[in-house]
Amino acid sequence: MTLISFVVPAFRVQGYLRECLDSILGQPETDLEVIAVDDCSPDASGEIIDEYAARDQRVRSVRLPENVGLGPARNVGLDRAVGEYVWFLDGDDWLAPECLPEVAERLRATRPDVLLVDHVRTHWNDTATHSAMAEVFPETPGTATFRLRDRPETMRLLHTAWNRLVRREFLVDLGLRFAPGWYEDVSFSYPVLMAAQRIGVLDRVCVNYRQRRAGAITRTRGDRHFEVFPQWHRVFHLMDDWGSTADDLRPAVFERMIWHYLTVLGNGQRIAPELRPAFFAQITADYARWLPTEGYPVPDGVEGIKHRLVAAGRWRTFSALRAASRARDAARRRARTARRRVGPAARRSARLTRDGLLREYYRAELRRPVDPTLAVYAAYWYRGYSCNPAAIYEVARRLAPGVRGVWIVRRDRVDAVPAGAEYVVAGTPAYYRVLARARWLINNVNFPDFVRKRPEQVHVQTHHGTPVKVMGLDQQRYPIGAGRMDFAGLLRRVDRWDYSVSANSFSTQMWDRAYPAAYTTLEVGYPRNDRLVTADPDEVRRLRAEFGLRPDEQVVLYAPTHREHLPGYRPPFDPDRLVDALGDSGRLLMRSHYFHDRDRRHRRPVDRERVRDVSGHQRVEDLYLVADVLVTDYSSAMFDYAVLDRPIVLYAPDWEAYRLARGVYFDVTAEPPGAVATTFAELLDLFRTDAVRSEAADSARERFRGRFCGLDDGRAAERVVRRVFLGERAEPSSNC
Repeated sequence: MTLISFVVPAFRVQGYLRECLDSILGQPETDLEVIAVDDCSPDASGEIIDEYAARDQRVRSVRLPENVGLGPARNVGLDRAVGEYVWFLDGDDWLAPECLPEVAERLRATRPDVLLVDHVRTHWNDTATHSAMAEVFPETPGTATFRLRDRPETMRLLHTAWNRLVRREFLVDLGLRFAPGWYEDVSFSYPVLMAAQRIGVLDRVCVNYRQRRAGAITRTRGDRHFEVFPQWHRVFHLMDDWGSTADDLRPAVFERMIWHYLTVLGNGQRIAPELRPAFFAQITADYARWLPTEGYPVPDGVEGIKHRLVAAGRWRTFSALRAASRARDAARRRARTARRRVGPAARRSARLTRDGLLREYYRAELRRPVDPTLAVYAAYWYRGYSCNPAAIYEVARRLAPGVRGVWIVRRDRVDAVPAGAEYVVAGTPAYYRVLARARWLINNVNFPDFVRKRPEQVHVQTHHGTPVKVMGLDQQRYPIGAGRMDFAGLLRRVDRWDYSVSANSFSTQMWDRAYPAAYTTLEVGYPRNDRLVTADPDEVRRLRAEFGLRPDEQVVLYAPTHREHLPGYRPPFDPDRLVDALGDSGRLLMRSHYFHDRDRRHRRPVDRERVRDVSGHQRVEDLYLVADVLVTDYSSAMFDYAVLDRPIVLYAPDWEAYRLARGVYFDVTAEPPGAVATTFAELLDLFRTDAVRSEAADSARERFRGRFCGLDDGRAAERVVRRVFLGERAEPSSNC
């Protein structure tokens, strides 16, 4: 018999599900199965589950035809489980490395009905909060098992399904199921403990309980939080059915119920102010209904006062106590902030500077009406006219002619703006004016921190590549690559987004976890790649002629990415040796990353008869179209160039160091877009032997294109324009 059956329900967890499944399947203990239940999720969760099931026989995929909710989805998994123990792990949480052998050893040695394991709350800012395990059990119970009535303090551990393994036969005999609705753990976890004859505790952190910044029910306001009441009612009805055998547990269970109700009420992210009186009234009603005749252990201090106010139904006093506590906390925060502020003289001096005056001008413009016809575009920190914003701008001029598009560019990049395109120079009064008054702001990076999101404004984040390297909050785990990134500031900028444009399902999944916020994802393909799809042979011939490239020449484009953690690093690459390997008809175009644009002014260009530095060329799509082969490393260029279905060579001489220091989302050497070389000698051999066009390389490219390029049909920009500017919505998905 399989020892452990993991039941993993999945709904809107596409950004986290891979980490969850990998944390299970990568454990040293392999006597397990995973029943992953797609609860008719509208994102890519189901596809991810199918992918894992196809490559690991321990994973079983269950796709539900309609959304049933977390509790019923767990029941579906339970019905299919065959393991001796069942572990319900949520799809956005993950196991601690190397924990499973110790869990398995304890299960085999003690055969408990329930084994409780420790966890940490892992927050979006990469900090962790310990559980109450050490407080509940100052001295660990060790390997001993016990009944709940012998250790009632056990109920003070978090009442979730995922911090306990339950013997499946015990669960089936008990006939206990998860109830529908929110807070479904309550009516499962407490009865399991009350009925168990053998409870074990493993004092080892096994679960990372993800505290999501967006998307979790604990951060969702609404009246569905009232569903906590019927869940607790089920617990007491079950104790009534069990009769006197549960009477000695009623006081402790009752105390937990009131504690839980007050926890939900006290969370401003759950209960809106207008709903709090009704929620409090229901707590008072349940207090009177379920109060044990022999009483219960009332907490000391402020918590005890809250319990007495609940018993008396005194909402106004309770509310005033809460308001006074919040005011006291706010005053302390203001005092701390005041101590950190710069003195008044320094502030007055700053306001006299030019930037200070311009910011005042910006704030004044914010008080003027938003221009309902104005759209502002920017790309790569104002480096010019390019990328997804440029593609959207061009289609908007055709489909939404009533929208006036204005570009923001640096003063040294004015020449890059095409004739007829309106622009303002960054840092000028006109710049601040359009930022303050534009209806739409479209950028492939974030606007500066001072930009304030007005309610009437629409921010469109187009991004500028499918990610290989980790991005956003995920960089917290790789401090060398993150440098001095201000993650709190990053999230303030992300909160301005209304739309996030995604090139493919993989990008959507990664953006969900890297940039958690309430924006709407537009998974439409990349607008900048439309041109790669629609360009005809005549355009390619014209471009090659402009670059001075003959039709019979083999043109190789070399486009490596930069290394944030190694500013001076350049991959080992000898252009002369490469063109020798290409033969007499070979030409090499070299393009450095745009982050190096200022460095290029002080560097001698590599321009020889058969080698040309094209780093200064504004539209990278031109370079893709003229190139016969792309050589790159971890750059998003590979995803764009794959649209053309031409050979790609992955040249990754520092792969292991890069993935450890910078962090990556997937092993691009194991799932490459074509042939792979890890040394310069291997790169030369690929061209000398023409292995860049081998059957293996072609097959790899086909798989890569299938995964990343399926949406690039030449209409991505149109889909963005129709949704953002014209308000048109795509037909809803028919997955469920």
